[in-house]
Amino acid sequence: QVLLVESGGGLVQAGGSLRLSCAAPVNIFSANTMGWYRQAPGKQRELVARISIGGITDYADSVKGRFTISRDNAKNTVYLQMNSLKPEDTAVYYCNAGPLTVYWGQGTQVTVSS
Repeated sequence: QVLLVESGGGLVQAGGSLRLSCAAPVNIFSANTMGWYRQAPGKQRELVARISIGGITDYADSVKGRFTISRDNAKNTVYLQMNSLKPEDTAVYYCNAGPLTVYWGQGTQVTVSS
């Protein structure tokens, strides 16, 4: 059963923007750090950004200044605003909740064309 439901992926030209959304059940969302990971073909899954229950954020160096993670506690949803996208951002993006019990979404494809 997939508990984290992602949306918002797609195809965009370099320099463009996309916003990913991830909705979670309230019992998971309210008790966990929420994050976004990505996995490009032939590469390991890597952390993109995460946000704690208290709103503390952490970003991969490769996306600092371009991506913004946020959480809407009223909607039990975490967002990833991605600006100034580059071809190297192309990957499947996964929503994550944790850390005591780890949950994953099904993934959403982001493709950035040059």
